[in-house]
Amino acid sequence: MYSKEGFVLIFVLGLVSSSWGFLEHDSWITVELQHSLAANSESFSFRGNVTIPSLNSGLANVEQPDLSTADLDLLKKLALGNEFYRLKATVVYSNGAKAQFITSNKACRLLQAQLNDVLWVSLDPSGYVTGITVSQDTAPATVECTQEDVNKLVETQFSTDVLIRHAELAPVPDTAGFIQKVEREREARERGEVRDNRGFFAKYVSTNTLA
Repeated sequence: MYSKEGFVLIFVLGLVSSSWGFLEHDSWITVELQHSLAANSESFSFRGNVTIPSLNSGLANVEQPDLSTADLDLLKKLALGNEFYRLKATVVYSNGAKAQFITSNKACRLLQAQLNDVLWVSLDPSGYVTGITVSQDTAPATVECTQEDVNKLVETQFSTDVLIRHAELAPVPDTAGFIQKVEREREARERGEVRDNRGFFAKYVSTNTLA
């Protein structure tokens, strides 16, 4: 079971392409990952690519190069400063449409997990991505990172599991059937076939609802 404690927030940046059209549910998407390694900065650099050839199967191909020494130093600085690590995900659909999402969590958690994280991709019933979040599947040893925690980092490459969550349609109430049933009961009472044992308030509400 994966812990959701690593999830902090997600912003939907909106569509960056107007070429929306019909998209089959079992289609493919690609996700370009970029991350921000500086506190309070809007600058993002390339992290890797995720290809999901089939949304139904949930299988994903993840390609992420090793981090450079400079990037590792920036990530460690974020962790020591108890800052957030931000990830931007640009989704490209098979019809050419694009959407962007930003998710973030504590950089310290990422270091404590040795750069292992989980990318959650949420889909609506039509196969469109409604959200992307990143988390760690292990609880942190401490709330804030110390120099000792930073020194324990031995990995130089992200190891990412991709999990797809499919939305389910909620049941639709049978309003028409309920109204027909009420009508039949009212007509039966008017013909004297059914004795009305309801109280005054229930009768008043039913009469005004059908009026």
